[in-house]
Amino acid sequence: MNTQTIDSNFAPWENAEETPLIDFQNVTKRFGEFTAIDNLNLKIYEREFFALLGPSGCGKTTLMRMLAGFENPTEGTIILDGQDIAPVPPNKRSTNMMFQSYALFPHLSVADNIAFGLKRDGMAKGDVDARVDEMIRLVQLGKFAKRKPDQISGGQRQRVALARALARAPKLLLLDEPLGALDKKLRQETQFELMDIQESTGTTFVIVTHDQEEAMTVASRVAVMDHGKLVQVDTPDRIYENPNSTYVADFIGDVNILKGHASKTDAGCTIAWGEGQPEINTSCGTELRGAVHYAIRPEKIAVSADKPDAANVLKGTVLDIAYLGNISTYYVKLATGEVIKAQAANNRRISRRSFTWEDEVYLSFTDTAGVVLAQ
Repeated sequence: MNTQTIDSNFAPWENAEETPLIDFQNVTKRFGEFTAIDNLNLKIYEREFFALLGPSGCGKTTLMRMLAGFENPTEGTIILDGQDIAPVPPNKRSTNMMFQSYALFPHLSVADNIAFGLKRDGMAKGDVDARVDEMIRLVQLGKFAKRKPDQISGGQRQRVALARALARAPKLLLLDEPLGALDKKLRQETQFELMDIQESTGTTFVIVTHDQEEAMTVASRVAVMDHGKLVQVDTPDRIYENPNSTYVADFIGDVNILKGHASKTDAGCTIAWGEGQPEINTSCGTELRGAVHYAIRPEKIAVSADKPDAANVLKGTVLDIAYLGNISTYYVKLATGEVIKAQAANNRRISRRSFTWEDEVYLSFTDTAGVVLAQ
């Protein structure tokens, strides 16, 4: 698929002079006594692939429905391309929405499904045909243009729905759990297809998902939500490596979280955390003192039979092992009763595991491997 590659330095959110395409200004949405969105401020920029991520009921779908025009804010303003969209009806907005169900017309062919909205808009037949051909090429469905939706696969139906949504050239495309109906392997393949198409068209995509892996794969930025609030908005790598709270650290990927007490040292800081356990040597912000949480990803922890020379070393017993093909996760129980997860890549084809149940092992990690969090 031919794509126009977005500049690797693409980061309009870091430029204070950049005008956002979407600007939520102190937006609150209530349903009776329930507050779905709580005084939210958010800027989304042109050509972004932006993900709203969070558990069911966190408010991400309500945000999307307000953008689409199916709901209006109780308080606050939503600006789209410089215009307050509250008085603009859904069919007059420069947005389009792709639903999880795809909502294709079963009696129409692939081409006619894509053409439907264009014909409703009164576009000339020659222009409709040209635009449909362009969209079919974009989603690589040339061989299937005359087939009905029940004659193509789930992944192909997903692409038809995407082509139909993009046919009217919206400034903003909203995707509501668009890959939820696909199996895992097809879902992963389709994620990259979505990224290619988004880059090729330059359309701003906003995707709602509860799938953290999906959000981390496709998005330029991710907004992690909880109870109608934005907990953290950042690039996927920063959210994973530098979560701003235990909620984000725990929601994104696997993590070990230890409660402790931070003290400043000349080299950084130490965290006293478990009776009889060595203090954790780490780096932490100047404002972090006293009660803290220490979050460390399992892949940052090495497992060895012999005691290594490392900044941090803990000793424990292998309680359980999860073999996942490319990696193995070891659940190691410490003397305190704390269970620490550590991961090792299975980069060699061997007949037996390096460690087995009830083996005594050492866990080691560097002083920069984890993150110290105040909450």
